[in-house]
Amino acid sequence: MFVVIEGIEGSGKSTLHKGLIERLGIEGRDVVATREPGGTAAGDAIRSIFLDRTLTIEPLTEAFLVSAARAQHVAEVIRPALAENRLVICDRFTDSTLAYQGYGGGLELASLQRLCDEATGGVQPDLVLLIDLPVEVARARIQERSYVLDRVESQDAAFHERVRQGYLELAKSARHRVLDGTLPRERLLEDAWNSISTS
Repeated sequence: MFVVIEGIEGSGKSTLHKGLIERLGIEGRDVVATREPGGTAAGDAIRSIFLDRTLTIEPLTEAFLVSAARAQHVAEVIRPALAENRLVICDRFTDSTLAYQGYGGGLELASLQRLCDEATGGVQPDLVLLIDLPVEVARARIQERSYVLDRVESQDAAFHERVRQGYLELAKSARHRVLDGTLPRERLLEDAWNSISTS
């Protein structure tokens, strides 16, 4: 099974990802935890460029960067794990490209979808958990962090609102489950766990 966690910056994706991995480990499940962009040596190198706040990167360049990282990720990590009947939990996948570079950056969605399909070679998640959270709440969380914000986190509120609305549009498909990001951590984890268990 291939499960993806999606959401805007500050929505709690990384926390949920970690919580699910811990619970699955306790349950004795054979799970592969990974993320995008990244998940491989090449992907991590691309990630460092993608998030570098000293760079100005056009949305189309972003799309090509994350697609290059994704192609390597699918070939090196995701497809082999699924072939071995392992459970894959990934922090971000193709919805991020459509939401950020499409709805957020203004690129044409059909072209982006073709690029995503080329990068994944047809691999699609069985379940997408979208953590939905108001942008103002997410930005307040981000501002509380002690580190310097990356290039994507530094985008303005209007950009993140377009991304959020894009995610909600994408989440109308049957493979999506929308989770309430304002819930306490344990309640959010329980809702995510139930979504996986019933899929």
